[in-house]
Amino acid sequence: MGLKEMIERLKRMGYIKSEEVEKAMLKVDRALFVPPRYESHAYSDTPLEIGHGQTISAPHMVAIMCELLELKQGLKILEVGAGSGYHAAIIGEIIREKGKVYTVERIAPLVESARENLEKAGTKNVNVIMGDGSIGLAGGSPFDRILITCGAPSIPESLKEQLKVGGLMVIPVGTRYYQDLIIVKRTAKDYEMINWGGVVFVPLIGDHGFKRQM
Repeated sequence: MGLKEMIERLKRMGYIKSEEVEKAMLKVDRALFVPPRYESHAYSDTPLEIGHGQTISAPHMVAIMCELLELKQGLKILEVGAGSGYHAAIIGEIIREKGKVYTVERIAPLVESARENLEKAGTKNVNVIMGDGSIGLAGGSPFDRILITCGAPSIPESLKEQLKVGGLMVIPVGTRYYQDLIIVKRTAKDYEMINWGGVVFVPLIGDHGFKRQM
């Protein structure tokens, strides 16, 4: 299966709904973001190991989260969990040159590999930052959208506070091994939450996440 076949399959299954997400996933080659030993599986709809106990998400989950975020040109995005940089690259393609993605990663070798992968892909509007993503990125807030690509025990207040009024956050919430994908919308007075359904992500480690790996 090649890149185009992967995209067509995701469309048929209803994961890709918008032209923006389709175009971005066609332009950003997933093969550039997987370890060489998994290159032959780059277009399989499955998570793949990227080292250090982390994974690159399955393409269908990337599509789902991008669609739920209602992305458009010019937005300022915070991603928690850069991984290999693939999801950030897709988002960066959708929001175009006027938009900006700040993606925070706590594992130093992944920070470096994500930067290298994004450079190979020609992505210019993604900034990979070393740090504890569970506390967000206060210096860049407020954000139009916040995306968390690891499972949290609860929704960190720090991330809620950094979300712009009218903005959306998508975050897996639950245990280390199973979560519900929660869509958070910040209103003028409160936060509205919708449970999309069950998902499985690696755990969010940090001050406002799980305290340590087990």
